Amino acid sequence: MRDNLHDYRKSYEKGVLDTSTVDSNPLQQFRTWFYQVQDAGGVDEANAMTLTTIGLDGFPKGRVVLLKKYDENGFYFYTNYTSEKGEAILANPNVSLSFFWPNLERQVLIKGIAQKTSEVDSSNYFASRPKGSQLGAMVSNQSSVVESREALEEELKALEETYDGKEVPKPDDWGGFVVQPVEFEFWQGRPNRLHDRIRYRLDQLDWVIERLAP
Repeated sequence: MRDNLHDYRKSYEKGVLDTSTVDSNPLQQFRTWFYQVQDAGGVDEANAMTLTTIGLDGFPKGRVVLLKKYDENGFYFYTNYTSEKGEAILANPNVSLSFFWPNLERQVLIKGIAQKTSEVDSSNYFASRPKGSQLGAMVSNQSSVVESREALEEELKALEETYDGKEVPKPDDWGGFVVQPVEFEFWQGRPNRLHDRIRYRLDQLDWVIERLAP
């Protein structure tokens, strides 16, 4: 059986992007786009991003994670350090992030180097999570094979009883990563597939802005 998707087409006409109007700082350009996307509506989680790592098996793998903050140090997300993605990052910190915002026909690609955040940062974020999410992090030996869904739910129920009325401690193998960018690419859909692509490339301490062919 074959599905032919040749007729899946649309014309992109919701914006333009030019080197003469973008911000000189890619982080500020990201911030501008992020809030424009959020204010425009139609995207459930504007902070959803695809994190791509090089796995221990040598294959790239992308999965959607949630951006939890960003600043001059980079882009932050949180996970189990012994998960598949955690172990991949610790073995090879070169990663990529991508955001796709179809409501404004935009995409942002970021290359960067990931490192663990401080224990203080990880603990502070863990403490801010809903208790159910905290307990879920304790239950899940992320990426490992599990016996069944029922086994996970039974373990969660036991932990709910154990920590009823008590503070949930952060697991030692759980925490944050911050991705320090070395390259940004902003993509704006345009008619006739002549899309706008503006790249910020880090050259020592300066950002070089370039237009790329679509």
